[in-house]
Amino acid sequence: MASLKEVKTRINSVQSTRKITSAMKMVASAKLHKAQGAIENMLPYQRQMNKILRNFLSGELSIESPYIQGREVKRVAIVMFSSNSSLCGAFNANVIKMFLHTVGEYRKLGQDNIFIYPVGRKVEEAVKKMGFVPKGSYQQLADKPTYQEAAALAEHLMELFVSKEIDRVELIYHHFKSMGVQELLRERYLPIDLTQVEEEHEEDIEEDKVVKDYIVEPSREQFIADLIPKVLKQKLFTAAMDSNASEHAARTLAMQVATDNANELIQDLTKQYNKGRQQAITNELLDIIGGSMK
Repeated sequence: MASLKEVKTRINSVQSTRKITSAMKMVASAKLHKAQGAIENMLPYQRQMNKILRNFLSGELSIESPYIQGREVKRVAIVMFSSNSSLCGAFNANVIKMFLHTVGEYRKLGQDNIFIYPVGRKVEEAVKKMGFVPKGSYQQLADKPTYQEAAALAEHLMELFVSKEIDRVELIYHHFKSMGVQELLRERYLPIDLTQVEEEHEEDIEEDKVVKDYIVEPSREQFIADLIPKVLKQKLFTAAMDSNASEHAARTLAMQVATDNANELIQDLTKQYNKGRQQAITNELLDIIGGSMK
């Protein structure tokens, strides 16, 4: 049985750890609140862009764009989002697991034909350990997503796709649903299937009942040609924002669980300490009583 001094030392150690996890929970919660606000501010713009695109695609206009042309996959690019730091539960481990599954499907292409774009230090370190050479470092985009950085990466991927240096682009990221739910998604980014543009909110269905009567200048074809790259840039930025919010939610939850576990451990150790102290006092009293009876 541990001595009273050892138990007391463990109690102090766990109390110190609890202070750290509690502080990290509050910081992550504040960052999550900020990330949620940014996503909510961005959603109306994104919904309107998707609605306009759906309305045009629902017409009889035939769309010609290099970004929708599917071809045999000989080279693939994988963009995956993680965090720069740990202590966020299985957030990064799940991304890496999904990446391994994806790479397994494209293993026949050869490692040199799989281009990896890691957004976040954790996945960047992981792919290096696996023997891949990352196509750049995007740690800043994982920590503080900005539209400029996301758009630059999107433009780079679009250029590679149009020039046929890559034949497909896939995204792996967490979609933030709520504080306790972050859904890991794997989506095809390029080539895009314009007939499968996802409706993000049910209210869009009601809005789509409005007559789709647009006056377009200079032409519908030119408008679509300009709109699709904007949608692609916005999609990548949304993925970065989603992943960032999911990271803070996962860390908040992980630190809450750690704090709760620390509280339980402190209670158990305190009981153990009190029992040991009570036993020590009882033994001393028995010694005193035994000595007085001699």
